[in-house]
Amino acid sequence: MSLGEAIRPASSLAGPRRAIAALSISTTLNWACLYYAFAALLPEWEAAENWPKTGLTAAFAGAVLLSALAAPVVGRRIDRGQGPRVFVLAGLFGAVILSLIPFAPIFPVFAGLWLCLGLAMAGTLYEPCFALLTRALGADARRAITLVTLVGGFAGTLAFPLIHWLSGIGGWRLACWSLAAILFFVALPLHYYAARRLEAAARRRPVFEPTSSASTKGGTNPEAVRTKGAFWALSAAFALVGAGHGLIINHALPMLSDFGFSSAEAIATVSAIGPMQVLARLLLLGTERRLPASIATLLSFVALTLAATCLLFSAGFLPLLVLFAALQGFGYGAISILRPVLLRETMGEAGFGAISGTMAAVYVSAVALAPFAGSLLWRVGGYSLALGAVLLACLAAMVCLKAATGRSASAS
Repeated sequence: MSLGEAIRPASSLAGPRRAIAALSISTTLNWACLYYAFAALLPEWEAAENWPKTGLTAAFAGAVLLSALAAPVVGRRIDRGQGPRVFVLAGLFGAVILSLIPFAPIFPVFAGLWLCLGLAMAGTLYEPCFALLTRALGADARRAITLVTLVGGFAGTLAFPLIHWLSGIGGWRLACWSLAAILFFVALPLHYYAARRLEAAARRRPVFEPTSSASTKGGTNPEAVRTKGAFWALSAAFALVGAGHGLIINHALPMLSDFGFSSAEAIATVSAIGPMQVLARLLLLGTERRLPASIATLLSFVALTLAATCLLFSAGFLPLLVLFAALQGFGYGAISILRPVLLRETMGEAGFGAISGTMAAVYVSAVALAPFAGSLLWRVGGYSLALGAVLLACLAAMVCLKAATGRSASAS
């Protein structure tokens, strides 16, 4: 099924389907060049420049945290109809900074430049795209978000072999310049085209207001929503599962080694999670009428809870490891889609960019800090303690989800 064919069944998507296709490609390229490039280039920096791994990973974590802090500001700009300008400025900034990084004479300059990429991430990755899609398409944004994340799931698949090949030809500097060129000549024009078309669609449709406490008491403006317990419960729910996934993925190889698995088994397991995420997103296509977002989110949380349980008790038992990979990929693959969809259904669309940006700040911060928290837990009680914490986080996330959706339902 082609991207265009997947979009056609929803009538309100017929107009901007080319914009959604363009956004799928441009977002994938931005993920590959701005996010996955770091992991792909990390060995090159260590080998060629002898820069410390701790310092490098700190620079990356700082960039992700900066993108989280900038998310509410970006969201407010999108709410005001400035999506095309945000997309262009963020994409251009990312391309320029990435082209300057190879000129860094010392590590502190490199780290400072990479930190600046957090601002580019804030205006080019999933969060601003979801905000603009929700603004333009309303309830039908679920299908569009699914399509964007479906294609975006291949960003890592594109980034790692491409960067490895480029580095082999001319080192990491050539790789950075090539990625900057991809951002400027391919991703930036597609991003701008998509943003302009989607913003035009947004101006032709009314704003959805939910029948909930968020809308009946104080309106659905961002300030009113952010004072609601349901909003923070929902933010906490997604932040908890995001942190759990971040801990597991970043510590997967040493963790699986400690649990008695070979390096080949560990690499195969981590590699299998990505395709399972894509499968989960495929299964969500066309289910918006039959499977409510709240139920789909609960099922995802249950899958992540079972995944952590399987990994905790795997101890060299390969079938449990296979089951872990399937459940982890399936559970987390749907989260990126369901987070904006469930937020819209419970909090409405008015001021959605600012509201989703605030949730993103909580979520992305948790994901960015999770690997460090995992290291501390490992020092105290090994990876069994770290996984126990992930399991508790997943259970707490289900409680928070029930609190958030229960409050919205009771207010209807």
